Amino acid sequence: MRSRRTIAFIALLALTTVFAEACRKSDGAESNANKQPPIVDVTAAPAVVQPIPTYFEATGNLASDEQTDVAPAVAGKIAQVNFDVGSFVQKGDVLVRLDDRDARIRLEQATSQEQQSEAAVGQAQAQVEQARANLEAARAQLGLGPGEKFVIGDVAEVRNAKAALDLAEAEYTRNSKLLETGDISRSIFDQRRAARDQARSAYQTALNSAKQRYAATITAQAQVTTAEAAVRAAQSAVKAAQSQVASAQKGVNDQAVLAPITGYVSERVANVGQYIAPNTPNSKIATLMKTSTLRMKIDVPEQSIGKIASGQSVSVQTTAYPDRNFAGTIVRVSPSVSTTARTLTVEAEVPNTEGLLKPGQFATVRISQSKPEPAVMVPASAVRTDGDNNSVFVIKDGAAHQKLVQLGSTEGDMIQVRQGVVEGDMVATNNLNALTDGALVRQQ
Repeated sequence: MRSRRTIAFIALLALTTVFAEACRKSDGAESNANKQPPIVDVTAAPAVVQPIPTYFEATGNLASDEQTDVAPAVAGKIAQVNFDVGSFVQKGDVLVRLDDRDARIRLEQATSQEQQSEAAVGQAQAQVEQARANLEAARAQLGLGPGEKFVIGDVAEVRNAKAALDLAEAEYTRNSKLLETGDISRSIFDQRRAARDQARSAYQTALNSAKQRYAATITAQAQVTTAEAAVRAAQSAVKAAQSQVASAQKGVNDQAVLAPITGYVSERVANVGQYIAPNTPNSKIATLMKTSTLRMKIDVPEQSIGKIASGQSVSVQTTAYPDRNFAGTIVRVSPSVSTTARTLTVEAEVPNTEGLLKPGQFATVRISQSKPEPAVMVPASAVRTDGDNNSVFVIKDGAAHQKLVQLGSTEGDMIQVRQGVVEGDMVATNNLNALTDGALVRQQ
């Protein structure tokens, strides 16, 4: 009886063990099923070969296109300062005003002297006009027209007196002969002699009168010459006064120190109340930088100088704006190669209208070459960066294979892969952070 019960118990125990083992295997199968790696949905794009521009790459520092130290032209005490470090100023803006009271007093004195000199010119010119009028009146009395020279025998009064004298002389001579022959009486002869003597006296009087009037013209001419000399002297005085006014006005203008260029103030060393003077160690009041265009000097290795020419375009990039390129142009090329460094120095100009770039920044410059070269390109979105490593995920047979890559130039939304990918490889372009090497993927 016990034997049957024992057998039944053993059989029940065996069934329980089999059932437990079956349950254990079932739970293990379900656990393995839950550990199956997930499938990642990705988009993909092929690596393509396309020509891209070639570059010569160099580094350097950006510099101001123009920089100047500002100093006063005259000595004085600073009365007003209109700028500070970082201020943007236009050419001609007043940076500093000096105390201009003494300069304005000198200007007022010079202006007064100029006005007096101009008045003296007016008076001298009036004297010239009067002297010329006197000269013309004297010449008119002599019967002289414009430009005619004085000849005493041509004076009408003298000419008439001379004619009367000649007639009286002729009558006297004729009557002398008639007296000798007895054809006229002594009384008639005496009348003719008296007429001759009277005509001779009248002629002499006419000569003396003409000479006196001519002397008056000489005097009037001298007066004109003297008055004209006075005018010239007064005009010279006016010019001297005007020069003094201009000098005094410059002295007033120099009290305002103007910005010589348009740019930014990089240094200020001026304060109200400070006394400054030109040509002294402390004469500088500010330093201005023109930053609308920046310069960059580039040292080109000797083996690459055949690739460089004035007018070539360049692309400048800085660490401050790693995703942005700034265009520029090579404008100056040194005529000689450095004998020590074996490099050729060229200079590029980079427009900086937005003011993003600053003088002194370190920059990388790429100089475009004329002949493009083929390159393997992938979308920039396909690159994952982990520290210093760049990689892409190549999709093949439904799995993602991580490849370390060496990158090159960027062209738009494409980037050059110099090593690690070949043309035609399909690379994942999204969900990169969800991918691992060998992960199963499903292309969308």
